[in-house]
Amino acid sequence: MNQLDIMYVTSLLSRFMQNPSQMHYGATKRILRYLQGTINHGIWYKPTTDPRLFGYTKSDWAGPVDDMKSTSGYAFTIGSEVQYVVVASTTCQAIWLKRIFEDIGECQTKATEILCDNKSDIVVVKNLVFHIRTKHIAIKHHFLREVSANKEVELKYCKTEEQIADIFTKAIPRPKFKLLRNMFGIT
Repeated sequence: MNQLDIMYVTSLLSRFMQNPSQMHYGATKRILRYLQGTINHGIWYKPTTDPRLFGYTKSDWAGPVDDMKSTSGYAFTIGSEVQYVVVASTTCQAIWLKRIFEDIGECQTKATEILCDNKSDIVVVKNLVFHIRTKHIAIKHHFLREVSANKEVELKYCKTEEQIADIFTKAIPRPKFKLLRNMFGIT
């Protein structure tokens, strides 16, 4: 079973495996206590009459100051430049999941909505003209424009406070964490 709700913190802690401190041991114990307290939690798929995919995408561009590596994540529910690249990756997954749905007899006629909290990405996707400012973004990432024009996916704005994929990219306060976890369907 995947523990999506601890993915970020375990990834963060794994950076200190070579030389852990007492703080890291304490954080590890806290994760284990969290797991013990959520042992009966799982992803709950509720019946729906409209089995459409919704994708959430998020990235933190060069997040940690010590190594400047970006962290990205995306989540699917049923029923800036780096961000743009992550949206392209999320779109690939959306198309793949949509085809899996078709294979099991659940054809989706509407576009899969990709929810993103970066308005610039949405503008770049919807503007079909190539500009000098976006020329440096690899052409392979601009396929978003094509799948958007073909109505396979639709990039929509999502308020930052409703961004489920935040769970994968940063440490967040407990109340917001619980809210996002519940929105994702983990109960």
